[in-house]
Amino acid sequence: MSDIVGEDDLAEPPLPQEPAVDPAAARNESGAGSRTTFAVVITSYNYRDFVLEAVESALAQSRKALQVIVVDDGSTDGSDVLLRERYADDERVTLISGINGGQLSAFQRGVNAAHADVISFLDSDDRWEPDYLARLGVLYDARADIDFVFSDLQLFDQQDRVMRFHGSEVDLGYTAISTYVLTQWYGAPTSALSMRASWARQALDLPESFQRTWRLSADNCLVFGCSVLGAHKYYLPTGCVRYRIHGKNGWWSNQSARIEYINKMTSSALIRHYAARIGMGPECIEFSKLEFMTKPRPPWSETKRYARLVMMRRVSPWRKWERALNILRRGWRLRG
Repeated sequence: MSDIVGEDDLAEPPLPQEPAVDPAAARNESGAGSRTTFAVVITSYNYRDFVLEAVESALAQSRKALQVIVVDDGSTDGSDVLLRERYADDERVTLISGINGGQLSAFQRGVNAAHADVISFLDSDDRWEPDYLARLGVLYDARADIDFVFSDLQLFDQQDRVMRFHGSEVDLGYTAISTYVLTQWYGAPTSALSMRASWARQALDLPESFQRTWRLSADNCLVFGCSVLGAHKYYLPTGCVRYRIHGKNGWWSNQSARIEYINKMTSSALIRHYAARIGMGPECIEFSKLEFMTKPRPPWSETKRYARLVMMRRVSPWRKWERALNILRRGWRLRG
């Protein structure tokens, strides 16, 4: 008899329990005996008016970063001179400069210089409140299984509102299938992204030709790459990320139907590139329910997303509806 079973042959497991977690005990059980270390990667291009504020916000964290790495991507506005004048003799700051290669290239240079456990990214026109890394650290210390964490953002300057994924924190489990099939975005703009260093390196391990495509919006590479390659994701609203809207933002200031179309097409190609690296193909949709079951308390929007996924399977209509209703029933009981 074959030992291989399909998704439809698996009994639905009991609902998960949520006992109180002792962070110290969690670290000991997972083998993480010491506090998580952080490297901050700040990339900058012609943001002379803002870059010092970003760097100072990283240095002012109540939980200190092991490294603050500032990559000046060939600025022509004097940013590199300003940074050298301010931080050349500051051992807390690593300065990297070079010819302009775009955001992906700058990310790659910054990550290559990092030797901490977790890398947090910060755009040079944004800033963090002092407790940002401390709040991330509590989660990373306690949960060795969490690979990628993103936060909410408070817009400021020309706008005043909050960007959030959900009203409370969410353990998103795995997101590869949803990302592959639906091009679903499980992340945030650059300044609210952090991940274990090994995942940043995997996501940014891209051919040189990709640097031209991702001169802007290279946070797509981090978000989509980590999802497809198999990172365990978590949304943690910290209230500590300040996202500046000033009229010259690379992505925010260039939104149009044409740009959205190009971004969707290039994002789809990017996702397919990551999928090809691990041999992932359209057949993965057969395991949509299994991916959904990695989410302990899914938001209702996530439940509906996975019900939609199982309805796309190539099985009989009654099988589709049966699986979709199972997901909806389970998601309603677990909803976060």
